[in-house]
Amino acid sequence: MFFKKKNRRIVILGIDGVPYSFLKSGTDEGKFKNIKMITTENGGLKKYNSVYPTVSSVAWSSYMTGKNPGEHSIFGFVDRSTQPFVLKIPLANDRTEKTLWKQASEKGKKVLVMNVPVTYPPEEVNGILISGFLTPGIEKVVYPSSYVGYLKQKGYIIDVDPRIGHTNRRRFMDELHRALDIRMEVFFDLLGKDDYFLAQCHIMETDRINHFFWGDYEDDGEFKGDFEKFYSKLDEWIGKTYSLLNNEDVFIVLSDHGFCRVKYNVQINHFLEEEGYLLWQTDDPDNITALSKDSIAYSLIPGRVFINLEGREEKGSVPVSKYGMVRQELKEKLLGLKSPKGEQIIERAFFREEIYSGAYIGNAADIIIHPKWGFDLKGNVNTGELCQKPGTIDGMHTYDDAVIFGRGIKLQEVNSIQDPLRILLGK
Repeated sequence: MFFKKKNRRIVILGIDGVPYSFLKSGTDEGKFKNIKMITTENGGLKKYNSVYPTVSSVAWSSYMTGKNPGEHSIFGFVDRSTQPFVLKIPLANDRTEKTLWKQASEKGKKVLVMNVPVTYPPEEVNGILISGFLTPGIEKVVYPSSYVGYLKQKGYIIDVDPRIGHTNRRRFMDELHRALDIRMEVFFDLLGKDDYFLAQCHIMETDRINHFFWGDYEDDGEFKGDFEKFYSKLDEWIGKTYSLLNNEDVFIVLSDHGFCRVKYNVQINHFLEEEGYLLWQTDDPDNITALSKDSIAYSLIPGRVFINLEGREEKGSVPVSKYGMVRQELKEKLLGLKSPKGEQIIERAFFREEIYSGAYIGNAADIIIHPKWGFDLKGNVNTGELCQKPGTIDGMHTYDDAVIFGRGIKLQEVNSIQDPLRILLGK
C-alpha cells in the first residue's frame, strides 16, 4: 500500500476528456515531445475505459473513490429527487464513499488537491483542497478558507465560463489558455511550499476546448492553430511537472473519457413523447418536472431513462407488476433508434443492475443507454425533433478512448477509471 511507503510522493495530473487516440497520433507525429519522452521511459500510453454514463462527474467520482456509481451514488451531472419530484445537481456532499485524498489524510499524509470535479463544497483534508467547477465563487473554493486571499491575489480562475464559448469564441479560447497557465503556476507554487504525499491538479480546460473547438481541429478551422498551441502548452506543463519529481516518486497523467465529433444531438425525451411514453401536464413544458402523472418514462442527460414507477416517483403511474415488461420493451425500442441517414444511434443499453452494484443502486436510472460515436444524448424537452445538428458545441465524450500514462503504476492493470485508486492502494 502506497500509504506505507516513505520518502515517496504521488503526483497526478487529470487531463479531462483527452483521448488516447489523439495523444497517440500526436506523439507518433512528434508533436508532444514531453509526453513522448515520459511514455518512452515508462511503458507507453494506455487506453482504457470510462464509465456509464460517460460524463465527468460520474467518471471522476469513480476514479477518486475506486467505486462504481451504485456505491458512490453519483449517477449524472443532473439528477432528481422523487418525493417531491425536483431536479438537482449532485455535489461532493452527495457522494457516499471516501476519496483518495480523504483516505490519505486519515493516515496522516499531507495532500494538495486542485480543481477535481465534484469536490465542492471542499471537504476537510490534511492539507489544501481547491474545489472545481460548480463552485459558486472564489470565497467558497478552498479548504482551509485562509487561502482565499492567496487565490485572489494570483487571479485564480475556477472554471472559464462556458457561456462565453457560445457568444465570443476568440475570448473563450484566450481565457482557456490563461486559465491553464494560472492553474499550473498556482499548483507549482503550492507544491513547493510543503512536503505533500499526494498532489493532484485537474485540468478542466481540455474538456472545454474539446467541446467547443474539436471541429476546428478536425476541419482546419479558424481556431485550429490555437487548439494545437494549447495542447503544445499542456505538453510543456506535463514535462515541467515530471522534471520536479524524484525517481522514486509516482507520476500519473490520466483522462476520464475520450472525445469525438458530434454528428447529431439526440433528444431522448422527444422519442419518449413520440412513442407515447412521456406526457405533459402543460402545453409548453420547460423541464422534465412538468411531466403528467400518466407518463410511463422520462429521461435525464445523458442517456438515463427512468420508469415512472408507482410508489417510487411522486407522479408514478406504472405498477410494479409491469415494471419488467415496460423496461424490456423500452430497451428494445431504444436500441432500434436511427438517425435521419438510417444510422444506428445506440451502441448499448443496460438495465442498471447489469453495470452497477452497491447500496445506492436504487437511485440509478432504470435503463442506461450509450450511443455510438457522434450521437450526443440529451435530456431536453419540447424540442420538436429527435436528431438536431450541433451548434457551437461540436465535440462529445466517448467511453472507450480514455488515456493514462506515467511512472510507478502498473499500466497493464488499468482497464477502467476505477482501477488507478485500487492499484495505488494495493487492493
